[in-house]
Amino acid sequence: MKEEDNAGCSCHGQKSATPDNACGPAPASNRNEIKTATSVLTFQDKLTHVLARLGIRRGGWRVEPGLYRLGDAGEESPVLVTANYKLSFDALRSALSGMDAFILVLDTFGINVWCAAGKGTFGTDELVSRIESSRLADVVTTRRMLVPQLGTTGVAAHEVKARSGFKVDYGPVRAEDIPEFLRAGKATPEMRRIRFDLRDRVVLIPVEANQALPIAAGVSLAAYIADGTIASAGIAGAAIAGLVGVPVLLPWLPADEYSAKGFILGGIVALATAGTALLSDDGSSLTLRLMRAASYVLAIPPLTAFIALNFTGATPYPSPSGVRKEIFRYVPVMAGMTVTGIIVNVAQKIARMRKG
Repeated sequence: MKEEDNAGCSCHGQKSATPDNACGPAPASNRNEIKTATSVLTFQDKLTHVLARLGIRRGGWRVEPGLYRLGDAGEESPVLVTANYKLSFDALRSALSGMDAFILVLDTFGINVWCAAGKGTFGTDELVSRIESSRLADVVTTRRMLVPQLGTTGVAAHEVKARSGFKVDYGPVRAEDIPEFLRAGKATPEMRRIRFDLRDRVVLIPVEANQALPIAAGVSLAAYIADGTIASAGIAGAAIAGLVGVPVLLPWLPADEYSAKGFILGGIVALATAGTALLSDDGSSLTLRLMRAASYVLAIPPLTAFIALNFTGATPYPSPSGVRKEIFRYVPVMAGMTVTGIIVNVAQKIARMRKG
């Protein structure tokens, strides 16, 4: 169930004592407060979405965990489970327009369903605990609940049934398909298909850029001071290739691993930078120009690859184990290439100084 907005797939966050949500309290029920929610998103909600997409207060957009009543939900109304990431919660409630339902919000520390399932916070223990603390069995007579499909890695349906008495059904990938799923009682193959279209990928750019651009700008400035305009432009180009090129061209870039895709784009930037350095008439020997070009070929691609690796935490394709495997495989390569490239560049700078 793609309730979450991937732009906010932040795999970190701290508990907040002042949760951010647009829902007011309702009368207590069974010694437990059932909060109210509506399917209408306010201007403030939409502004929050913009800020989250831009990566502002990343990890801080959360709603209070617990049980929410949507519409006139009663004892026979469906129960849907989501994370306490605000964009996940808002996507779900807005998709349920005109419906009466309960929404059980798990405490995932402001992380969306997919990321939280991988981290274990959207998991069996938290779901069972939330069922008990909300006294859900006293609120509804049905013993079924709908869990997002993207949360299957964290929630074991048979354990939830054994420990709480509630049967878990896995809903469709996208929240917009939930009403039809509930009417039909089953998901079509299209509802089960995980799509990651251009729009889904483009919304990742601002949140990643918010973190990466300041660092890339600093590295580019350092490269300009140390080695001039060509090096600085190469670093800037590598950052843009990672932040924009990777998400936009993701389906068409060869290789399965994100890092490898980044190396491909970074390699193109590096070759262009190296070619410029090699052809530049700076008065140095061909050997020194070759060393300078080689330093760019070594040091530039890892930057694009590292940015590409970060996208594994914001897309629905990689598995947690696959991400760990990719990190262990490629990060040492990135570090080794970067260090070697810097050494070669420093060596050619020293040689130039001696000849000068």
